[in-house]
Amino acid sequence: MPDLSARARAVINPHALRANLGALAERAGAGLLLPVKANAYGHGLEEVARVAAAHPGVWGLAVATPREAAALAALNLGRPLVLLTPPMPHEVGPLADLGVRLPVASVPEADALPPHARAHLKVDTGMNRLGARPEDAAAVGRRLAERGLLEGAYTHLATADEPDLSFAHEQLRRFAAVLAALPPTPTPLMTHAANGGGVLSFGVLPGMALARPGLAAYGFAPPHLRGLLPLRPVMTLQARVTHLHTAYAGETVSYSGLWRAARDTLVATVGVGYADGYPRNATGHAEVLLGGQQRPVLGRICMDQLMVDVTGLAVQVGDWATLWGPADVTVTDVAAWGGTVEYEVLTGLGDRVERVMEAE
Repeated sequence: MPDLSARARAVINPHALRANLGALAERAGAGLLLPVKANAYGHGLEEVARVAAAHPGVWGLAVATPREAAALAALNLGRPLVLLTPPMPHEVGPLADLGVRLPVASVPEADALPPHARAHLKVDTGMNRLGARPEDAAAVGRRLAERGLLEGAYTHLATADEPDLSFAHEQLRRFAAVLAALPPTPTPLMTHAANGGGVLSFGVLPGMALARPGLAAYGFAPPHLRGLLPLRPVMTLQARVTHLHTAYAGETVSYSGLWRAARDTLVATVGVGYADGYPRNATGHAEVLLGGQQRPVLGRICMDQLMVDVTGLAVQVGDWATLWGPADVTVTDVAAWGGTVEYEVLTGLGDRVERVMEAE
């Protein structure tokens, strides 16, 4: 295939990722089970997993789907791989063969595991999404222990990133009661409950062997928790200028004629759009960095492109515009312009965007 360059790229900073992992592991006082689901929150599964697997603070890697688990297993990184959501019955055997740790929430699920599987008991302490209810979970854990398959146990905190932590405390109390009812295991149970909000809000959680920070590992925290750790955004999103032209006074730019030129305006067309994950709802608010300045996006954001006012700037076709980065224009800004959250913007980044690891 000829060398055809991508119009957009996500540049991943391994130094920032390592620094975030180290800071989170230290605050949690535990190993990290790093979520790399959804293409590592949009950052690139292979790129992030290779850096994380080499970090001393990372115990293992976690994913949400069997396909993600298989892709991660194929990298052969030498770290435990944990599937966080339940597989279909026909997927259990193949996943166990790959060494993937499986979530279990019922006695029939425990009985269906092959003898070489390793399981993490999933307890629903109040999220009401997945897992065994606390009153049923101990029996599931005992059955797994009887079969010699119980490696870990976990729950998910629904409100740990909120200022009011009262429900998170109640969830932790329920989880601790389940753990206390489990039989001893030959090796220490790999328990985990704290997501990123939990790590930032609580720090060390007694009795937890692992922590599971997601978005925080990639550099983001809720506003009231941002000062606790020096987290650094890991990704910079860039796209090339593909065309330059003048929109004359009175002409409109893009669909629906939402923006009209009050003066002759030099317009740069940039090769990224909502099909790549840049939110269409940011129309009328968005800005990008181009030619050393922060400049407005003009008119409706398109599927594959957006247009920027570069009047007075020395810009050429092929130049890189920065859509978001660690400063000036951030993912947090883009999410606010689009009326959404950082999670959705990052995980929505499409496969037309090339993932590039910044040089060491």
